[in-house]
Amino acid sequence: MRLKKWFKAIALKDRSIDIARASKWALTFVVIGIIAGLGSIVFHYLCQLGLHYFMDFIAGYRPPSPAGEHHLLTPTNTPFSRYTLLLLPAFGGILSGWLVYTFAPEAEGHGTDAAIDAYHTKGGFIRGRVPIIKTIASAITLTTGGSGGREGPIAQIGAGFGSFLATKLKLSDRQRRIMMAAGIGAGVGSIFRAPLAGALFAAEVLYRDPEFESEVIIPAGISSVVAYCLYCLVFGWGSLFESPDFLFRNPLELGPYIILAFVLVGTGILYIKLFYGVTSLFKSFKIPNHIKPAIGGLCTGIVGFFLPQTLAFGYGFAQQAINNELTIPFLLLLAFGKILTTSFSIGSGGSGGVFGPSIVIGGAIGGAVGKLFHQIMPGIVTEPGAFVIVGMAGFFTAVSNTPISTIIFVSEMTNSYHLLLPSLLVCSLSYLAAQKWTIYQKQVKRKIDSPAHAGEFFVDILQTIKVKDLMHIVKKVELIPQDMTFLDFKKYFSKTKQHYFPVMDQNERLIGIFSSTDIRSVLFSREIEHLVVMKDIGTSDIIVATQSDDLNTVLQKFTTKNIDSLPVVKDDDHQILIGMLNRREVISFYNQQIQKMKNKAKR
Repeated sequence: MRLKKWFKAIALKDRSIDIARASKWALTFVVIGIIAGLGSIVFHYLCQLGLHYFMDFIAGYRPPSPAGEHHLLTPTNTPFSRYTLLLLPAFGGILSGWLVYTFAPEAEGHGTDAAIDAYHTKGGFIRGRVPIIKTIASAITLTTGGSGGREGPIAQIGAGFGSFLATKLKLSDRQRRIMMAAGIGAGVGSIFRAPLAGALFAAEVLYRDPEFESEVIIPAGISSVVAYCLYCLVFGWGSLFESPDFLFRNPLELGPYIILAFVLVGTGILYIKLFYGVTSLFKSFKIPNHIKPAIGGLCTGIVGFFLPQTLAFGYGFAQQAINNELTIPFLLLLAFGKILTTSFSIGSGGSGGVFGPSIVIGGAIGGAVGKLFHQIMPGIVTEPGAFVIVGMAGFFTAVSNTPISTIIFVSEMTNSYHLLLPSLLVCSLSYLAAQKWTIYQKQVKRKIDSPAHAGEFFVDILQTIKVKDLMHIVKKVELIPQDMTFLDFKKYFSKTKQHYFPVMDQNERLIGIFSSTDIRSVLFSREIEHLVVMKDIGTSDIIVATQSDDLNTVLQKFTTKNIDSLPVVKDDDHQILIGMLNRREVISFYNQQIQKMKNKAKR
């Protein structure tokens, strides 16, 4: 009875330790969510103030807002000035360029790529000043007319705090990576009002293949929910966009959706190539880095002079496209103009994200294709606005290799879940057709290619193989009696190819071992060779392997004292020798297993 109570007490103690550890981690991710949510609030306020004083007050440009957002300040009566709009992005480029390249050069471009790189190659470490500089620089770039998204800076705010907190708590690189990724999910999920998608995005965007960083999903989910709730308490609940209750009812409509997928892929490849072509061009300029965003801003302003709808965020035009309020020419000019302004604004070294512009571009292309098919076959394509939503998801999938999180993203952002079937089809086709290209160059192909997981898969495979699986290469060897003289052993040694010699007692139990190297000191001392017995030469500190040991453990034992052969003994009695296991044969067996796995994977 006492024993039963003792075991119960131990079990309760272990459970309380697990609960305490889980509570501590949950609290940590709640804190990350709070900071990311506050960061989203501050960044949104900065963007609203910037749009009011730069775009509205100075240039008289007041682009529409999505249904889920409203102006925080009353619009001014400043008349619209194209010439002011021409120069305003260059002004913003000068300010943001000086800020970034003076204080945090790694804050240039779209911040999500920097966060991905930190996850894979820097142990999740991000300098503390980067999120602050990124926030201010992005707000300046985007509110002076630069084309970009909000997810890049807000991802770095959350990621930066997660990294900072892990560093202060002196946690491991793995824990820092998880906390950094949780910050990404919280930031993106809150500012786009898509908490589930934010968590999935943080786990999926790290890789080009359809893989998730599974250990990130739950922490990112906790942080994302907290950040989302905090953000919505300030700016109101609901989705970023509002859409009619689109329904998918006609399977024939899948034909136009398939064509849409390939149009989105072509546009996506153009976007990526132009974006990085502009990036390479600006990097080749032999001028101070902080001047480059100003030149990019001027190019953006020139496009904006003719197509002002391509400046700043553009979410309001995506909302109008959902409501079927825009013409086909306007939608096409919006899409291709947005590709140009985003490439100039961010590719020149300006600060901002690429998800936001992708949503606008994809929505515009989807709207144009939807309206075209509505004119051709109005009985099948009844709602062109549905193609806007599916176009958003398909286009970002094509440029980012994140099909699952993107489907959820667009569904949450538009509050439209009835288009999951065509979204799944279009995103799947877009992913398969555009898999070779990505806007996130720091993505790695698979987990096995990530420096963050270096060595893990090697160990995982080794741990699945036990010594009992190697019994066919365990060799029977002769046991050397402990009282055998060295003189007698010399006669035996001259006739054997054996290199390791287990020593046994009178009951044939293992008591020592020596190698051919160990006998050198006696080999040429003939005066003592009849006096020395083999028990004196062998070591009693034997490193053995049991049948239940895995290959990882065995290889560690081989390297402990740089030995080439291990005695294999019984699990329950380490003095009963089964045979000897050779290091070369173990490595050869491992290579054979790997080759079998590769061949199986190819079938």
